[in-house]
This record gives sequence, C-alpha cells and structure tokens, in this order.
Amino acid sequence: MSTKFKRALPRIAYQLRIELQHIEPLIWRRILVPDTIKLAKLDRVVQAAMGWTNSHLHDWHIEQQRYGIPDDEWAGSGDMRDERKFTVGAVLGEQVNEFMYSYDFGDGWDHRITVEERLPIQEGCNDWPMCLAGENACPPEDVGGPPGYMDFLRAMRDPRHEQHAEYWSWWGGPFDPTGFGINAANMAIRKLR
Repeated sequence: MSTKFKRALPRIAYQLRIELQHIEPLIWRRILVPDTIKLAKLDRVVQAAMGWTNSHLHDWHIEQQRYGIPDDEWAGSGDMRDERKFTVGAVLGEQVNEFMYSYDFGDGWDHRITVEERLPIQEGCNDWPMCLAGENACPPEDVGGPPGYMDFLRAMRDPRHEQHAEYWSWWGGPFDPTGFGINAANMAIRKLR
C-alpha cells in the first residue's frame, strides 16, 4: 500500500508590514502570506515586494532564534537554523508580533516586520503570497547601505553635485525615490509561484 503525501492546506494568512530601517522617508510594504510557506520562500516574497534582487545573503531573527541558509564555510552561520525547514506558521504561531530580516550583510539593510493581522484563509482570495500596499522605492543594490543611499539621493537630485553624472550613469538615468508600483511587486511575487 502506497502512502500519498498531501500538501498541508493553509489555515491562516499573516498580514505583515515590512519597514526598511534607518531611511527617511520610510520605505515599507504590506504583504499577505499563508502560514504554510517556508521561511526560504518568505525571503523571496519579501525580496520581490521590496524590489531587492536576491543578490546577497540574508537572515531572520525571530524569538531569539536565527534562521537562514547554514554554510559550514561561513564562520557566521554556526547558530543558524535552516530556513528551508520551517514554515511561517511554525515560527510565528499566535504569539510572535515582530521580528527582523537582514539583507546584504555588507550594506546592512535591516527590515522590521510586524504581524498586523492573522486572518482565516479564504480559498482563492488570500491563500497565496501577495503585496497589498507600500510606499517609496527600494534603494539600488550595492549603493552602500543607508548612508550610501542618502548620498546617492543627494547626488541624483543635484545636477551640480560632483557625483551626479557618475551616479546617473551607474543607475542608468533618473531615480524616483517615491516610485513604488504595487502591480510590479505582485508580478514579481507571482513569478515565484
């Protein structure tokens, strides 16, 4: 007799607010994710909603535990739990209301994530990851973290700035720091499915 493994059906949708730290004005996103997705998949959803390109390492800090992709060759991953083995529902449950996500350890992009709501699943409505809202553009990759991003914005706004032409060329033209498109965020998330 063969045993068939059934995929767990989601019971709860977590509404999460992601806020990029150390930047003014605030860059934020609101996403909805089912409890059954793994933290590894949540990483990809956060990346897509924010506008990051998944080009660097990341980790999660949830209830005094650290999650990510352990790597024996990387000295900093000894205490890391494998994010591919834990679902969002298992690590957040009913009690966790806030946690941290760090991306690009060199640039140091810290994201505070707040659990805004735990909603019952309505099949076909909220049983897949999606972006619900957000404001302001994601900083460019490799811009130098929050201080580098602020320098980048100053130079891009001022044609007389000594680095204006260099940044303009590096970025490929103008940069709108207020630019956020919910449709583009959801298209990027949909490509993950």
